[in-house]
Amino acid sequence: MRTHNALLKVMVMAMTLLPVVAHSSPATAVEMASARRWAAAKLEGAAPVEQSQAGLIVKANNDPVQRNSRNGRPMNIAGTVFTKGLYCHAVSEVVVRLPGCGKRFSALVGVDTNEQTSGGRGSVVFSVVNQGKEAFRSAVLNEGHKAVPVSVDLSGSEEFTLKIGDAGDGISCDQSDWTDARVEMMDGTTVWIGELPMLDKMNRTFSEGAPFSFVYDGQPSASFLHTWKCERAGVVQKDGRTKLTATYTDPKTGLEVRCVGFEYKDFPTIEWTVYFKNTGAQDTPIISDVQAIDAVFTRTGGEEFILHHHTGSPYSPTDYQPFDTPVPSGTTKRITTSGGRSSNSDLPYFNVSWGNEGVIAVIGWPGQWAADFVSQDSDMVIKAGQELTHFKLHPGEEVRTPLIVLQFWQGDRMDAQNVWRRFMLTHNLPRPFGKQVEPHLAGCSSHQFGEMINADEASQILFIDRYLEEKIKLDYWWMDAGWYPNKGGWPNTGTWEVDTTRFPRGLRAITDHAHDKGVKSIVWFEPERVTPGTWLYGHPQWLLGKDGEQKLLNMGNPEALAWLTDHTDKMIVEQGIDLYRQDYNIDPLPYWCANDADDRQGITEIRYVEGFLAFWDELRRRHPNMLIDTCASGGRRNDLETLRRSVPLLRSDYLLEPTSQQNHTYGIAFWIPAYGSGMNQFDKYAFRSVMCPFMNACYDVRKKDSDYNALRGLTAEWRRIAPYLLGDYYPLTAYDPGNTIWMAWQFDRPDLGSGMIQSFRRPNSPYESSRFVLRGLDPKATYKVTSLDTKRSTTSTGAELMKEGILITLKNKPDSAVIIYEKEQAQ
Repeated sequence: MRTHNALLKVMVMAMTLLPVVAHSSPATAVEMASARRWAAAKLEGAAPVEQSQAGLIVKANNDPVQRNSRNGRPMNIAGTVFTKGLYCHAVSEVVVRLPGCGKRFSALVGVDTNEQTSGGRGSVVFSVVNQGKEAFRSAVLNEGHKAVPVSVDLSGSEEFTLKIGDAGDGISCDQSDWTDARVEMMDGTTVWIGELPMLDKMNRTFSEGAPFSFVYDGQPSASFLHTWKCERAGVVQKDGRTKLTATYTDPKTGLEVRCVGFEYKDFPTIEWTVYFKNTGAQDTPIISDVQAIDAVFTRTGGEEFILHHHTGSPYSPTDYQPFDTPVPSGTTKRITTSGGRSSNSDLPYFNVSWGNEGVIAVIGWPGQWAADFVSQDSDMVIKAGQELTHFKLHPGEEVRTPLIVLQFWQGDRMDAQNVWRRFMLTHNLPRPFGKQVEPHLAGCSSHQFGEMINADEASQILFIDRYLEEKIKLDYWWMDAGWYPNKGGWPNTGTWEVDTTRFPRGLRAITDHAHDKGVKSIVWFEPERVTPGTWLYGHPQWLLGKDGEQKLLNMGNPEALAWLTDHTDKMIVEQGIDLYRQDYNIDPLPYWCANDADDRQGITEIRYVEGFLAFWDELRRRHPNMLIDTCASGGRRNDLETLRRSVPLLRSDYLLEPTSQQNHTYGIAFWIPAYGSGMNQFDKYAFRSVMCPFMNACYDVRKKDSDYNALRGLTAEWRRIAPYLLGDYYPLTAYDPGNTIWMAWQFDRPDLGSGMIQSFRRPNSPYESSRFVLRGLDPKATYKVTSLDTKRSTTSTGAELMKEGILITLKNKPDSAVIIYEKEQAQ
């Protein structure tokens, strides 16, 4: 549930997470080259140079070349199935352009076995041309012949040609496969041929032009921006990123439009924010329909565009539910948040795929955003930004757009999601004490004392001591809503002082006691929602809203922001607070809109967002080792700008019920690696359903006859598997919110050579057993596989686990299993 003018200059901070983990990017050279090319075209204004772009150029082919499949099904040579390579139809000629110097090309070739070729049909000859000379030629191959290996020394070539000719009897049924086709590069990396883009269809994606758009004085920016003066600069930052700035200036009105982007050296990722500044002496004409991203992405085959997106956190058992929505040509899919909280209804994280490639597009904006995905023929246009913009700027005034982040990918979509998870851990989430955030266990008494409404000093100290007495090691003690003076309950917010009637020595007596026991403190605040009868309500010049009703603290008001920053800082210091938790139980959009004049629509929201981010940036500057918890009636403000400054300790207000908690983990883990929830269960199935990187224990420890031995075992199990939760994530079942199925997932730590599987047989599932095929393992390695329930271990190779999988049997309904696998060291 809950948590100076100079401050309005928002700082964008890039941080890292988990010191014991080397979150290197598994991005391919092709993906990195795509990001570089896009940055050059959009941010540097460099026209694309086709001849230097890695990819495939089809010179001849009887049918469209298909990558990694034949009509959506695996390729098949004489009964052996392949999922990587090129499906072609003779006569075929495909030029392969590499992202660097190639060392060796290898593949298995043959006629594809299918309903049209079976019975020995088809007769072809495969050849490879390198540096103008034929380096390989096969014998005549027919359907049913075993795959023929190809190995060609490329001698540093950056380009070679794959050819398939008929055997002189016509091209009927000459359907042919280059399977497992790959190039070992001189730098030791591997380029899979089926993951290279089709260059003859990529021009619109990488065409020169600004990656944003707007309307100025009634005219679309595409019609005039290229005529404005443009200055560009590129500077390598200390963290290795390259800052790319493009500044456009209108010579007539003095409007300056500055696009500030960053290209990452270790991820195939580009980000940017656009700033509008009036450098003239008069108000500008109206600026409207500002799209922080307005960009075209062209598919390279006949595959349909699929938009992968997720529900936000609207307090539901299906919070974070994933959706895979086809966007056929001629249609538009529009997604917005609601009420002004950035993940209120939908997450601002998207993945658009076409075949085995795509682009991740993410919006960083703790406000009201909207995104349109427009499909037309082979193009997908992505437009996104603040939903309503229609304003003039006064002389000297500047505003910003939402942050936009793009990640290019080829190959497997879940691999792309894991590149994103590693990007979040490496460059986004906070790092207190210079270290990446680690899993933690907190405890609270919220369920026993109406949050903190009925709590006092003695009760809090009692609960801390009882947890420790039962040997439940807490990392934090969590004090939620209601510790301040209030009338009628915790929602009466606006007086941010400790209620000394219940806490005569302040919260400091509790936090000092906790610190003496090795336990840190979490304290809840909700400064943005202001209710009648409170101290802040007596400062109407700082507030938005109608008298007599709850109001919104205007974070865009410099005086209010300065007071809030200084007062919160004072509370943190005086009360010994280690982790600042901020809640947000109000939809701000109506307040923002009501405060805007017709020619200033969107300005209040922009100033509010700038102030909110500046507030947290300043708290973190003053308390660089303090973690911030973002809460907004659960997980309703989890956009990227917010998560660069905080973590969501309570991902949803929909708590405890096992099926819902499994649903939440399944969905949120695609995008956000660090998140939390609460638990009060002693049974294994319910507890495991909640397991998150951040756990909040909500037990009534006054009861001494509870099964604390079980709880000690469960928390010990959580501490053992918690580091895996920050690794790569693979769902092992389809998403289903019902109770008649199994749900399972895998978290893998390649850096440790180990990981874990969680599986759940839900209450009404009729199936006692299920087999799960694992991902991301070393096929040649041997793994020790251990059940945390039976304590029994077996050994299997990575290849076996990724092909045959693990069979799990659960006889009870409901029931669960946790399996650990660890790579064995070579003897």
